[in-house]
Amino acid sequence: MTTKAASSKRPLLGAHMSIAGQVGEALIRGKSIGCDCIQIFTKSSRQWKAKPYSEEDIATFKRNQRETGIESVIAHDSYLLNLGAPNEELRKKSVAAFIDELERCEALGVPYLVAHPGSHVGSGEEKGIATIAKSIGEAHHACKGFAVKVALEITAGQGSNLGYKFEQIAQMIDAAREGDRIRVCFDTEHAFAAGYEITTEEGYERTFAELDKYVGLKRVVAFHLNDSLKPFNSHVDRHEHIGKGHIGKETFRRLLHDSRFFGLPMCLETDPGPDMKDIAKDLETLRSLL
Repeated sequence: MTTKAASSKRPLLGAHMSIAGQVGEALIRGKSIGCDCIQIFTKSSRQWKAKPYSEEDIATFKRNQRETGIESVIAHDSYLLNLGAPNEELRKKSVAAFIDELERCEALGVPYLVAHPGSHVGSGEEKGIATIAKSIGEAHHACKGFAVKVALEITAGQGSNLGYKFEQIAQMIDAAREGDRIRVCFDTEHAFAAGYEITTEEGYERTFAELDKYVGLKRVVAFHLNDSLKPFNSHVDRHEHIGKGHIGKETFRRLLHDSRFFGLPMCLETDPGPDMKDIAKDLETLRSLL
């Protein structure tokens, strides 16, 4: 299942949904708050291993997808993984888990696995980037012929996290085996925290021109819509509800009206709150800007 064509006359708005109970339940939850698209974990994000999907799990997911009409689903990799780990044991463990997640996406028909590139943990940025490219290349080799693609996420640059500069993403793509398979996910909070001034019209245009220069806008397949708890260039990864942080509503209005990104999944990653009421409010706020 692919995402809807980017020729759609509006963006697809949704949120990260829990897979508690069964992976297909995420679609039911998304439908209940009016999502056009959803993001999921393919398994618990806090565990290295999980039992494989049963045929029933896969059939239920696909049936729920048809019945809810939520055609656009993306996945996010586990927070435990570090594809840039200088420790070879941890790196290999991360690659194996990453391959498992790609296999789960392929089984469900999910087209993109969004991934934080990885952290160099003291080995240095150049070495870390090379290690991330090596790890992705190994995953590509293990998943030959797969439809699912890795979508590297722009990061805030907190700690030793890499991918906070478009040049770094470009270097990973260039160095990875079968780098043409790699796509990109743009997180508004991460970009703002990393030093991309998207809150002014000039800064917004400059940011995406730079992204196009280094990576290519054609590689952008998904967005994370998050306001920022911390101020510009903080290099701190702290999401806030839409319009309540330092990014502000007007930036999201500008993005939602940018026809270059119509039809792409744009998922909230804000705190859902009790009974998902807070994230439903964020969706309402975003739709008021259309």
